[in-house]
Amino acid sequence: MYQKLIVVGYLGQDPEMRYMPDGTAVANFSVASNRRWTDSATGQPRDETTWFRVSVWRKQAETVNQYLSKGSKVLVEGRLRPDPASGSPRTFTRQDGTVGASYEVTADVVRFLSSRDENGSSAGDSEYIGGSAPAVEEDDIPF
Repeated sequence: MYQKLIVVGYLGQDPEMRYMPDGTAVANFSVASNRRWTDSATGQPRDETTWFRVSVWRKQAETVNQYLSKGSKVLVEGRLRPDPASGSPRTFTRQDGTVGASYEVTADVVRFLSSRDENGSSAGDSEYIGGSAPAVEEDDIPF
């Protein structure tokens, strides 16, 4: 069996870096992916944001931690990591009493889609962990 998930979105906060007891680096960050459509019933534009919690390991984790920050646009390729107890997304109850779900992704590849000068570094093409990728134009940050 094979599973692959591709998410394009913006970082919701700076990556959080830590090291496992054996010295393996891991970085965690959240990605907001937006979808816009026109509601057929009202004719009004609608927006939907889905949040993904991403874990990236080893050298990729160190690179992500060094170059990405809140608002950076990324493409993440990886696999969904289900809740071990249920096999579904992790569910939780928000402070207002509504139920939410957390979609957790283990990243295989992280592509940097924001230009370096937008992330506070020198100007240049987008970064791709594992090779080179074409630069992509930046959209307005939705949050």
